[in-house]
Amino acid sequence: MSYFTYRKKTNAKSQKDIELFAEDVPLIEIAKHFGTPCYVYSSTGLKSRYQTFTEAVGNAMVCYSVKANDNLAVLKTLANEGAGADIVSGGELKRALAAGICANKIVFSGVGKTAGELNQALNARISQFNIESEDELELLAKIAAEKNVQAPIAIRINPDVEAKTHDKISTGRAQDKFGIDINLAEKLYAKASKMNGISVLGLAMHIGSQLTSLLPFELAFAVLTDLCLRLRSQGNKVFRVDLGGGVGISYEEGEELNLQNYGLLVKNLKKTLDVDIILEPGRWMAGPTGLLVSEVIRIKRSGEITFVILDMAMNDLLRPALYGAWHEVQPVVPNANENMLAEIVGPVCESGDVIASKRSIPKLVSGDLVAVRDVGAYGAVMSSNYNTRVPATEVMVSGKRMCQIRKRQNYEDILNKDIVPDWLEIP
Repeated sequence: MSYFTYRKKTNAKSQKDIELFAEDVPLIEIAKHFGTPCYVYSSTGLKSRYQTFTEAVGNAMVCYSVKANDNLAVLKTLANEGAGADIVSGGELKRALAAGICANKIVFSGVGKTAGELNQALNARISQFNIESEDELELLAKIAAEKNVQAPIAIRINPDVEAKTHDKISTGRAQDKFGIDINLAEKLYAKASKMNGISVLGLAMHIGSQLTSLLPFELAFAVLTDLCLRLRSQGNKVFRVDLGGGVGISYEEGEELNLQNYGLLVKNLKKTLDVDIILEPGRWMAGPTGLLVSEVIRIKRSGEITFVILDMAMNDLLRPALYGAWHEVQPVVPNANENMLAEIVGPVCESGDVIASKRSIPKLVSGDLVAVRDVGAYGAVMSSNYNTRVPATEVMVSGKRMCQIRKRQNYEDILNKDIVPDWLEIP
């Protein structure tokens, strides 16, 4: 289901006189109110996708992956639907709690948890720490024992499974930094079970992001199932299994993971092992519920190449430059009857600042608006002030309502972050 659709303009003279809407709000109206570039999220979309996901996977604790989109309005929308949170930092813990997500639905993942963050999460009484090294386990045990509390943990294993996704978002191979070597997991699990300050609940895993095939999940789940059964045969208790996230979406016309089949895989594992299940979707939940509206600054022609230069750039949406990611780009008002082949780029002083390459799109002119689709995940969260640019603002719509949910910075905001040493002041 799309939450961004073309509809007839008000007072349209023909069926072809259309413009792009976010739910019931014209994107032109949003751009007029809040300027460009501007992220736009669909509240209805977020709620609908959460409900669809939970129905597919059955009885599981669904902890939204905060790193995908950490805006408080996004988190609050999902919290109201019953979502928990998968966090990877103390800052994300603060955000999750501020959005009203219950601490007993928060899971703390990540390879570099600091003593301060572990202490913070223990004080909050979160549901689970996903342990990714023996050193982390010992540190957490020490802090918990000093507090005279039990830290609930799962041992995150690295199953050495190729996720068949982009190299930079694969997390379950032997060469990746995440998780415990599968060959060392039994020993560490047994050690953790005897430590003061530690309460071992089960196992965790996450093999990567943007998976569009079930096969990597099947292979990884088989490894985890085998380990779980071996641990139990050795007298260990395994109550809970955290299967991570990774369910992919279709950024272009191509393969998309069948959610119902994925749900059956999860349900079968739960039945086989008789455990509680945790899932950590991020991209699937938020990706298709956001787009980025931008204005065409100018059209530049260089030989046979046509450049469409937008007022958004890689500092607003890093994915194309970082991963070579593909995003559909659409005119907000498709006026032209003919298409143009163009390099759609931003104004940042980098040759890699390309939003879409060799893209056929209805002919554009200076002042037109375009919408970049499927940017609700890993969009605004990765923005920066590179080139001293003001990043895109963020807006949420619900039916006919719209609200700016992250104010736009100004140059004073950016400059005020810097401190000039007094010895550099000119007398």
